[in-house]
Amino acid sequence: MQPADILSSLFPAGHDVTEAGGLLTGSGRLDPQTTVDVVGISGKTYPGVDEALALAGHILSITTRPDPAPLLFLVDSGSQRMSRRDELMGLSETLAHLAKALWRAEQAGHRTIGLLYGGSAAGAFIATALACGSLVALPGAWPEVMDLPSMARVTKLSLDVLKEKAAGTPVFAPGLDNLFATGAIAEIWDPARPLCDQLKALLAVTRDDDGRAGWGLERGGRVKAAAIAREVQRLALAHG
Repeated sequence: MQPADILSSLFPAGHDVTEAGGLLTGSGRLDPQTTVDVVGISGKTYPGVDEALALAGHILSITTRPDPAPLLFLVDSGSQRMSRRDELMGLSETLAHLAKALWRAEQAGHRTIGLLYGGSAAGAFIATALACGSLVALPGAWPEVMDLPSMARVTKLSLDVLKEKAAGTPVFAPGLDNLFATGAIAEIWDPARPLCDQLKALLAVTRDDDGRAGWGLERGGRVKAAAIAREVQRLALAHG
């Protein structure tokens, strides 16, 4: 689905979302009573320092408002823009700032939902889609924390060895099905159904905890994380 189709399906009561320089900003109406703030990255844009600061600034401006409107982050990006200029200007710090802006929005009462409808990779994926309180995706999306050729360069393992490991270990592998199995993605939405109904259903669920480690256990993609997290919490409370 293209952004125009996604926005029409999400907001049958209308929206004012605009695109400039590969960034989306605006708001939409799920119904006459429910407004949702929207930010995003579109067109496989590679976010750098300028884009990260612009998105973070927009998100932080939302947190100053008294209303608790949800915040939807649409994502179709490349990896972060690893140009010399961006690296020298503190790319990692500005991406961390963007992730913390999303956390601040959650703390201010705004549910943050990432909707991955295209690609995203590496630091750009971590600081946008994965930094949201909940992450959903549409079929055909292609997330990856690191692609296998890059992983081969870092680990010094052959691409054949990595492909073999990725085939049996979702936490090790790129792609929508693997990220869903690990619990990183809460739901894969059905594009044949109105997206507004699926967003309303997600917003109606009260979250008691993050949930991702539990989903990873249930789906068999990350079977140790939930138990380890519980043990870390127990030890921390015991020595608090």
